[in-house]
Amino acid sequence: MKRMIRSFAATLTVAFLLHSLPAFADSAAVIDAKVDAAIETFKEEVNGAEVFLGQSAGYLVFPRVIKIGIGFGGETGEGALRVRGRSVEYYRTTSGSFGLQLGAQAKSVVIAFMTLDSLDKFRNSSGWQVGLDGSVTLIDLGAGKRIDTGNIKDPVVGFIFGAKGLMYNLTLEGTKISKLKK
Repeated sequence: MKRMIRSFAATLTVAFLLHSLPAFADSAAVIDAKVDAAIETFKEEVNGAEVFLGQSAGYLVFPRVIKIGIGFGGETGEGALRVRGRSVEYYRTTSGSFGLQLGAQAKSVVIAFMTLDSLDKFRNSSGWQVGLDGSVTLIDLGAGKRIDTGNIKDPVVGFIFGAKGLMYNLTLEGTKISKLKK
């Protein structure tokens, strides 16, 4: 009984923290600075990243996505959509999960739209959910950490990098991405 009460209390705490995050939303200038830093880290860690981003129609960068889980889990972060190297819109990513999980994790996410059509579909949606509204091919760079742009044929590709914490997983499935007013 005590275990069930603790689990329920922990779940309520996680839900409250994730629900409260919009009240602490960063300004556009702060998000842009964090996105700039994440892009630089991406370019430093991944050979070919600069060419790859230059070939995309646009890319969405979430510099810090935080996941917390105690039975139930939640994940959130803010980012910017870049087209021709400048921020054009701001977004929040959120997802929830249930299962055997305990811990916290922070990671960075880049989602690149390789065609104008995929970028337009994303921008014209009222809320985009990975796996439902669009499929994102997650690129595992492996030990070489090199992007081979000649082999990427998918319209939307994602990269997860800089993961720190105890809940390391490589998934974007079920993630909801919503536009922020900045």
